[in-house]
Amino acid sequence: MLLADLGADIVRIEPPGERPFLDPEADPVLRGRRRVVLDLKGPEGRDTVLELCEYADVLLEGYRPGVTERLGVGPEDCRARNPRLIYGRITGWGQDGPLAPRAGHDINYIALTGALHAIGPGGGEPPVPPLSLVGDFGGGSMLLAVGVLAALLEARTSGRGQVVDAAMIDGASLLLQTVWSMRGQGLWDDQPASNLLDGGAPFYTTYTCADGRFVAVGAIEPQFYAQLLAGLGIDPTELGPQLDTDSWPETKARFAQVFRTRTRAEWTAAFDGTDACVTPVLSFAEVTGHPHVAARETVVETSIGPQVTPAPQFSRTGTDPLPVPAPVASVGEVLEDWTEVVRETTPDPRSRPAPGGG
Repeated sequence: MLLADLGADIVRIEPPGERPFLDPEADPVLRGRRRVVLDLKGPEGRDTVLELCEYADVLLEGYRPGVTERLGVGPEDCRARNPRLIYGRITGWGQDGPLAPRAGHDINYIALTGALHAIGPGGGEPPVPPLSLVGDFGGGSMLLAVGVLAALLEARTSGRGQVVDAAMIDGASLLLQTVWSMRGQGLWDDQPASNLLDGGAPFYTTYTCADGRFVAVGAIEPQFYAQLLAGLGIDPTELGPQLDTDSWPETKARFAQVFRTRTRAEWTAAFDGTDACVTPVLSFAEVTGHPHVAARETVVETSIGPQVTPAPQFSRTGTDPLPVPAPVASVGEVLEDWTEVVRETTPDPRSRPAPGGG
């Protein structure tokens, strides 16, 4: 989806008889691409993939290590047909290491990075899975897309493709570097909900309002913290210093008491126009109705339901959501289109100029 949003012509290869969790013709995650059905376990499917690779700039695969090699469409097989091909591989554990052949999901990958341990209420309560944002999407597919784009850029100079090994455990760890830096300087405790960014700080956490709804507070900087106290009607001299961790429990209790005196809507109105960094915690049902989300068209309503618009936004090229994939296309149609694109530059696809993002 990310690469399609950025202008790539994406073709998704599906196995025959696949029963996906979501309807592929109504899933915006699959927007902006064509779908073809190929049986990679047979010679015809394998040969078709290799033929597609002659014209493609990038191949992405998410099997366990060694599977595409056994199918005859591994990196060496594909790059023998197109030396400029970028071969992107995404797994949880990576292409090597003791856990490489093992199954897993986002929760397992981030469990070994420290991220899962740090997310939760603390006090002996179990960690809370952060959806699948940290491993699957942030540390996995997002960094795979970055790696693919970097490899495409490098190929313009070298004329050679390469393998991009995107492991979710590696990517999730990379996202944690700030925490590792703070820990290395003695500014991060392994006890969850006791640190600056994990809900331990009274000025960086959530609070319950009178109506049972919640607000998020992120007043880290002193000038923002001062506006938070002013909005709450609390005299700073009544509290310990902002960064005094020993006084955090008492300060948090005081904040919680005050926040419970008004509804979420009342607190939203009270802090409107300030830099106190106080926002309502919205449910998914409320998101599209928020004025800022609506103004930027961050999430829009479509005929198949809410759809997040492409990000980041660009000043010159369009950022409208691409169509959700149509019914399955034919491989012949794809090859005809790609052959025409290549023919415009060189008669031999394998000696064409280095890939430029198609």
